[in-house]
Amino acid sequence: MSESAMWIIPEAPPPEGTSLTGERKAKGGLRLGILDNSKSNADHLLAMIVEGVKSALPVESVVILRKPSAAAGADSHVLDQLVEEADCVISAMAD
Repeated sequence: MSESAMWIIPEAPPPEGTSLTGERKAKGGLRLGILDNSKSNADHLLAMIVEGVKSALPVESVVILRKPSAAAGADSHVLDQLVEEADCVISAMAD
């Protein structure tokens, strides 16, 4: 039996007047941010994604933060911490 993986990559054009490029804060490996939305199994999904990224790219650090509930937005201090400590952020939903 062969193993396979399915990647779902939603693509939409960036909002007008924004840029997806910028200077990375770290010169070494990627500083990966994880925002867990508190849904069931989101932590398991995110852990699998982190392991996949680590196997494909040099990762310097991973910061994992969790929202208090799936219904609430992330607090500003959580978003500020991700801005300071991560080059990119992955958020996931699961059930």
